[in-house]
Amino acid sequence: MRPGLVAAGAAAAAAGAGYWLCMSSYSQAFGPFPYRGRQTSKVVALTFDDGPNEPYTSQIADFLGSREIKATFFQVGRAVLRHPSVTQRLVHEGHVVGNHGYTHEFTNYLGRGTLARDIRAGQEALASVGVRPALYRPPWLLRVPSLGGVLRENGLRAVSGEFCHALEVAQPSPEMIARQALAKARPGAIIIFHDGYDGHPGNRSSTVAAARIVVDRLQRDGYSFATVSELLGMPAYQPQTARA
Repeated sequence: MRPGLVAAGAAAAAAGAGYWLCMSSYSQAFGPFPYRGRQTSKVVALTFDDGPNEPYTSQIADFLGSREIKATFFQVGRAVLRHPSVTQRLVHEGHVVGNHGYTHEFTNYLGRGTLARDIRAGQEALASVGVRPALYRPPWLLRVPSLGGVLRENGLRAVSGEFCHALEVAQPSPEMIARQALAKARPGAIIIFHDGYDGHPGNRSSTVAAARIVVDRLQRDGYSFATVSELLGMPAYQPQTARA
């Protein structure tokens, strides 16, 4: 085999290993990163990242409310400041709100200093609307060696999950998103949808429709729904700041 092909193969293998360690749903290389509960009964957690993003976050909340389902929303601090009343509504209605950073800018999650500032700013944005989460989901599920220490300093615990569809960001048809999400549904599953786009406004109509399809199908199949904190037996909020 030619040396160039060997080098290219080695580089691809290294990139794949790096992705698995730092960005997969399942790696525990840098500390606990739960991606599924231990339940054997038919219960799953629906989670929504990158919001609030209107009108889509409210549309999801409307639908979930009509079914008396509680979900978990990992929210970006700068988006919370754009739509504070939406975050307050979610908490008031019994959903869990978690920290998803402040900027959702990739380079801010690589170094310890910028990572710590981004997580703290996310907590401060959420505290400004009356809630201080105990759960954190890294943007892109990105973990670096310093993450565990930063989270401990801020009273946070990391949560993973499985993406509903690899191409959800491009908003394929609701049926395509739902089909893959349903394939990942099993007792204890944590399914990741996105009601926002990296903390920016963006059309998430396919995600809204897909979530409805998923709920309809799972309810027909006898599933119930829980928040991530219920599923994993973790506190949702830090002490004495549980509700807005």
